[in-house]
Amino acid sequence: MAGHSKWANIQHRKGRQDAKRGKVFTKLIKEITVAARMGGGDPNFNPRLRLAVDKAKAENMPGENIDRAIKRGTGELDGVSYEEARYEGYGIAGAAVMVDCLTDNKTRTVADVRHAFSKYGGNMGTDGCVAFQFKHCGQMLFAPGTSEDALMEAALEAGAEDVLTNDDGSIEVITAPYEYTTVKETLEKAGFKPEFGEVSMKPQNETELSGDDALKMQKLLDALESLDDVQEVYTSAVMDE
Repeated sequence: MAGHSKWANIQHRKGRQDAKRGKVFTKLIKEITVAARMGGGDPNFNPRLRLAVDKAKAENMPGENIDRAIKRGTGELDGVSYEEARYEGYGIAGAAVMVDCLTDNKTRTVADVRHAFSKYGGNMGTDGCVAFQFKHCGQMLFAPGTSEDALMEAALEAGAEDVLTNDDGSIEVITAPYEYTTVKETLEKAGFKPEFGEVSMKPQNETELSGDDALKMQKLLDALESLDDVQEVYTSAVMDE
């Protein structure tokens, strides 16, 4: 068993992400462009690009936007060249925070990220200071009441790495990052549709926060996520509702 209120926390986070839809297309276009530049423009031979394109389609991004982003990445169209940057640090009560960025100006980005950390009670750390606390993987969350035995059998048969049952009855299926789409499609064909799913950096241990600490931590995360160059923010913090 794992996670004291996984279902509530995932739903809360999903709601916050849905509220920020305005930035979603911008982030996805950046990711598609960089993935195409690094691994080529054919999603069938570029797992990172396939993942980004699948995500864009799930957000109903028009096909021409996806095609243009791929062509910018492969050099068929002119466009801004983005670099990857990862910044690490600590939030409230020492909770681990990892910030993934795509930027055309690292000097600007690192200054913005450092400012957000210091303004909202966190501390920016050195490279690698918290990365070891996270695992790059695919995660799917199934509602409480899902048949654990049937889902476990189907998931492991589909190639999942692990199946975890949380204290609240929800069930997590963990996959290798680039096996996520294949496992998800196989499970859906078997009748198991996840309520939430993503490829993420999953914290190995969680830091539970409540009251003022939870509010302060949420402000820090919101400040980081609002930065234009930030793609994803990962944290070990779990906030009580």
